[in-house]
Amino acid sequence: MTAKMKRRAFITLLGGAVAGWPLAARAQQDERVRRVGVLMPAAESDPEYQVRMAAFQQALALLGWTDGRNARIEIRWATNNADRIRRSATELVALAPDVILASGESTMPALRQATRTVPIVFVQVIDPVGAGFVDSLARPGGNVTGFTVFEFSLSGKWLELLKQIAPAVTRVAVLRDSALGTGTSQFAVIQAVAPSLGVEAIPVNVYDAGEIERSVGTFARSGNGGLIATAGALTLTHRHVISALAARHRLPAVYPFRYFVAAGGLISYGPDVIDQYRRAAGYVDRILKGEKPADLPVQAPTKYELVINLKTAKALGIEMPASVLARADEVIE
Repeated sequence: MTAKMKRRAFITLLGGAVAGWPLAARAQQDERVRRVGVLMPAAESDPEYQVRMAAFQQALALLGWTDGRNARIEIRWATNNADRIRRSATELVALAPDVILASGESTMPALRQATRTVPIVFVQVIDPVGAGFVDSLARPGGNVTGFTVFEFSLSGKWLELLKQIAPAVTRVAVLRDSALGTGTSQFAVIQAVAPSLGVEAIPVNVYDAGEIERSVGTFARSGNGGLIATAGALTLTHRHVISALAARHRLPAVYPFRYFVAAGGLISYGPDVIDQYRRAAGYVDRILKGEKPADLPVQAPTKYELVINLKTAKALGIEMPASVLARADEVIE
């Protein structure tokens, strides 16, 4: 066989081999990588947010979207600094993502300012209609949809729970972010319920750890006090400071989420936060497959949990009522 004939035979063989490649392998090569943006109002080192991000990515993987294969997940850890959140939102939108996951109320205004076209799925927003993020829960309209964290009425239940476990409480420090409308609204609900329970509600700002320490220290100088931490990025950021102050000043305290109790807090009642990130992955999947945020209704939580830290209760000298223990979803000993 001449060199020319050998070369022709090799080319024919190579062409046959390419034609015989598995269809799936060739389809995978041709598959477009989809870009998913994520905006987190926390430091990358925050273990709670790492758990949330892992839950979101695992749920996406189960739906067929794997980072580094057919998806590229761009995360911006903006902390809770407003300027960094704005810069991070602008950076994410400039990447032209197919969809953005927005974590918490504090990230939404910056993203809304940066884009009205890129699809956004939010989690942990209390009142998206009142905040102007969507037209209605059933028909969001525009480029935004997502998952509400709870209704404001839940705030009143925190005070009722506090009175159940500590009947002597007549004053309660309510830690809230006054820069967020939802922080003010949560306090307003607690303040409205307080007189019927014989309690005075006192607002405490949570801008930084020093302010929290000074305010709680001043509050604790008078007796019969208790504490409620409302939902918000700042109370989450300062959760270890808040639970340590409650322990130091021997204040029975109620929190909105499990992670406060895991950090040493006494008791929490609220939705399963991790479940929201898993469900958000479902909406991201549907948008990547062609559905529009305007057609995906905003959903409420489906799982609520009551979590008790008995070690903290013992340290505070609180004997947890049997009726409360019976309702607990988790007891930390």
